[in-house]
Amino acid sequence: MKKELWRQLIHASGVFIVFLSYILPPKFLIIMCVAILAFVIIVFRLDHNHHIPFFSTIFRIAKRDDDERGFAYFFIGIIITLSIFQFNMNIVNAAILILLFGDSASTLIGKRFGKIKLPFQPRKTLEGSLAFLIVGFLVSLTQLPLIPAFIGALAGTLTEAYSPIDDNVPIPLVSALVMSLAVYFMTPVV
Repeated sequence: MKKELWRQLIHASGVFIVFLSYILPPKFLIIMCVAILAFVIIVFRLDHNHHIPFFSTIFRIAKRDDDERGFAYFFIGIIITLSIFQFNMNIVNAAILILLFGDSASTLIGKRFGKIKLPFQPRKTLEGSLAFLIVGFLVSLTQLPLIPAFIGALAGTLTEAYSPIDDNVPIPLVSALVMSLAVYFMTPVV
């Protein structure tokens, strides 16, 4: 569990992208995320044969034994979300926060307290999904009104629970799409 806690803390540290979105244009954030992704992939590959100070230690602490590409999917999900939804950075930020904190909460709570398995998904628990929904909703409220925030968190929760691919890509995309639709339909026609 200690290894998973470190992994989720590193996962949540992606909040720097949200903070930078207040001072940097979306295109620069996209370029920065692509550069970080490329750098981490290079360091990760080098780490297989060489000890790289600082990074090798982080990889040993945080890498799951069965997952070598999670970090790449994490950045790919954020990059695609930024690219498609940059017209509304509040939606982008809410989607990123849902990914960062909702996903981390579901993992930590689900692994520690999860007892009730989800239908059709024996590896996921109701407790983890509820943690995702609550935390995702609370963090998205920092960016959006109540209804889009809740709908985005709910969409992220269902995506995390039932996505057939690594959830780091579809969570922010599905959440941002659903929140965009909610904002669009809630906007009064003038």
